[in-house]
Amino acid sequence: MKNSIVRNTTENFVKTGRTYLVWLIAIVFGLLLAVLSFRLDPAVRHWQQVHRWKNIQQLSRNVTRGTDWPSHVIPGLLLAGIAWRNGNKKWTRVFVAMVLAGALAGGTAYVLKISTGRVRPSTKIEKVWGGPDLRQNYQSFPSGHTAVSSGFFAVLFFASWRIGLLFLPIPLFVAFSRIFLGARCLSDVVGAMVLGIICAFVVAIIMLRPLAPGDR
Repeated sequence: MKNSIVRNTTENFVKTGRTYLVWLIAIVFGLLLAVLSFRLDPAVRHWQQVHRWKNIQQLSRNVTRGTDWPSHVIPGLLLAGIAWRNGNKKWTRVFVAMVLAGALAGGTAYVLKISTGRVRPSTKIEKVWGGPDLRQNYQSFPSGHTAVSSGFFAVLFFASWRIGLLFLPIPLFVAFSRIFLGARCLSDVVGAMVLGIICAFVVAIIMLRPLAPGDR
């Protein structure tokens, strides 16, 4: 019995180590993609302007509200409470980790936004990067909505990659909507997704270490 527990624990650590290695590779690839995305900003911006809808301002407000941090944090806390009530320690930790990763990504994104002072695509000005600035129109990089959503759902991949894939369309939709609505450049959302994944990675290492068989 003891040997079986040791063997299962060892297998869990090996499996987790492989998962972390895959995510490290994905983060490096994402950083390279983020650098490339800056070169693609003009082409994507042109596409957005060509496909602009008439009532896009109202749509933008509705989508912005529907994809903001409360739509992630509140369900995450509710699910964590349900899992805790049912005695499921694994998924309690997963849902709490999702909330923390989303909060970490959102907070970090906000600091970067006010520090870099990148002008939003809708603001007509020659100087794109203005340095520290608290004005909303000068807080484009990275996208806060995309960072929160990416950090929140990326944690799921550490619990079950199948479940993670199932919910992947949500952060992708959030990222696409920011571009389509003219609220962000491609590099803003790609950078935010990389930031979210990094935050999810850090939180997962701390909170989602393999549990003992009796704690599942």
